[in-house]
Amino acid sequence: MGYGFLTAINKVIRSIALIFLLLGAQSGTARAEPVTIVALGDSLTQGYGLREANGFVPQLADWLKENSRQSGTVRLINAGVSGDTTAGGVARIDWTLTDDVDGLIVALGGNDLLRGIDPASSRANLERILQTTTAKGIPVLLVGLVATQNMGPDFKAEFDQMYPELSAKYDTLYVHDFFIGLLQEDGTVDRDAVRARMQLDGIHPNKEGVKDIVKGLGAEVLNLIDLARLRGE
Repeated sequence: MGYGFLTAINKVIRSIALIFLLLGAQSGTARAEPVTIVALGDSLTQGYGLREANGFVPQLADWLKENSRQSGTVRLINAGVSGDTTAGGVARIDWTLTDDVDGLIVALGGNDLLRGIDPASSRANLERILQTTTAKGIPVLLVGLVATQNMGPDFKAEFDQMYPELSAKYDTLYVHDFFIGLLQEDGTVDRDAVRARMQLDGIHPNKEGVKDIVKGLGAEVLNLIDLARLRGE
């Protein structure tokens, strides 16, 4: 059997399992166990320039309380480090994945992009993170970024492609852009609207920007939580 066939089968099995989990929850028979989700990232995850309560992880926790499909406790750990690159993520992935971790959000690559690091190096680092995590049977939500045009077409193509290709290879949940919540429904950018949701540096979101980002990522985080609960059964 080819790798693609096995991946397709795994996705079907995962989808069926999620359906049964949700049906059980609706009938009151599912038991929502506490789960621990770690957000591994850089300053976007860490909450740079914001009060702690306004950062990505605290706002995501608030959103989950209002939108969770089950009543079980979700513990979110902020493993965002300002200035971190994909190489930094590799350096700390082993001690980040403690025995109580049930799911991982990977949101790295922004500083690689800002520093013009070779996308091949970034890809290799992300792959090592995914290899380590999936080898432990821990489900992953991989959150990508979209490179700017000023890096050149070859750099942009290689950088943009590494996220979906690695997600497919390691069968992760996937969102193509951390800033998806700031885009219009058709995927275009309203520059004035985005500018109003960014801090003065034009790189990091403000409180309202984080709120929109959380909404954009929320559905896939819920899917990650479902998979994390399945893992614990």
